Amino acid sequence: MRDVVIVDAVRTPIGRGKPGGGLSGVHPVDLHAHAIRALVERTGVDPGVVDDVIGGAVGQVGEQSSNTTRWAALAAGLPESVPAVTVDRQCGSSQQAVHFAAQGVRSGEYDVVIASGVESMSRVPIGSQAAGRDFLGEGVARRYPDGLVPQGISAELIAHRWDLSRARLDEFAAESHRRAATAWSEGRFTGEVSPLPDLARDESIRPDTTPEVLAGLRPAFRAEHWERRFPELDWRVTAGNSSPVNDGAAAVLITSAEAAARLGLRPRARLHSFAVVGDDPLLMLTGIIPATRKVLDRAGLSISDISAFEVNEAFASVVLAWLAATGADPALVNAHGGATALGHPLGASGARLLTTLLSVLEHGGGRYGLQTMCEAGGLANATVVERL
Repeated sequence: MRDVVIVDAVRTPIGRGKPGGGLSGVHPVDLHAHAIRALVERTGVDPGVVDDVIGGAVGQVGEQSSNTTRWAALAAGLPESVPAVTVDRQCGSSQQAVHFAAQGVRSGEYDVVIASGVESMSRVPIGSQAAGRDFLGEGVARRYPDGLVPQGISAELIAHRWDLSRARLDEFAAESHRRAATAWSEGRFTGEVSPLPDLARDESIRPDTTPEVLAGLRPAFRAEHWERRFPELDWRVTAGNSSPVNDGAAAVLITSAEAAARLGLRPRARLHSFAVVGDDPLLMLTGIIPATRKVLDRAGLSISDISAFEVNEAFASVVLAWLAATGADPALVNAHGGATALGHPLGASGARLLTTLLSVLEHGGGRYGLQTMCEAGGLANATVVERL
């Protein structure tokens, strides 16, 4: 099977996902198209040689419905002959798009693919695709008679199981903001972000955030019916130690090593190994632990071989539980800040993390990087890349 390489990756700045946010006036198709167009312009690739555009989106309803990636590819100016498809693996949708692209290239079915993702949470609010519908069906209800829970409750259950104090969650969140603010001030995001007229920098970072400030926030998911079901919880998860809602897009150009050489493209990294797992849908967000083990086993590497980690900060408790389970060095995890500060535009986050991971590896001179995403339903993707 062929070597799969990443030629380049680019993302938009991340806007607040609410009316009045910096990207709230941009249609998600146009937001997605901006990332795809920027990728084509940066690499100089002939768009006519792209075999497919595989994009991720979670809220596939309204302005993000009807195979939104196809319309983004056309809006970006790609030839009508270039196909496109939209995938949904919840928060890991664009990381899964990267995996599908890599699998196609590795097998020989593709030579050149764009993997991408978008989410405009200001225009397609979280949960819109499931609002007012029983999307689980009777079979799931029979298998889980006590009922499943929203992600915020899963984050609380994780904090309880791993004995993560409220102070620890808030400290982690404040450090994420500090790292992100530092990365911007030192110009580390300049090479990965393609500004838009309405927004040039990530909008959710709060440089002055401290654990003391975060300690004043109320628990976000505490409610009487959850207190009755889970009396053991003492409610530690807040808006401050969770990721916000956001708008953004990202895109990655993936080719075979042979195609890159033939087209005069200079790869930045090799897609070394990838994995996806299922896990307990009640805890829901712990799949990143077995996913990390699985991808390292496939790569023939250990946790100490990895120079940089990008672990999606959907909730601080998720990353802290992962750290406890894996023994990874916290200094190497989300070195430029994570989703708590930068934001979490759901369908775009997988490609965004990969874009940042490449920047971190190049800045620090590391060889291997590992990215993993927790996903609704008890799923997780993990990817190992090797800097070239």
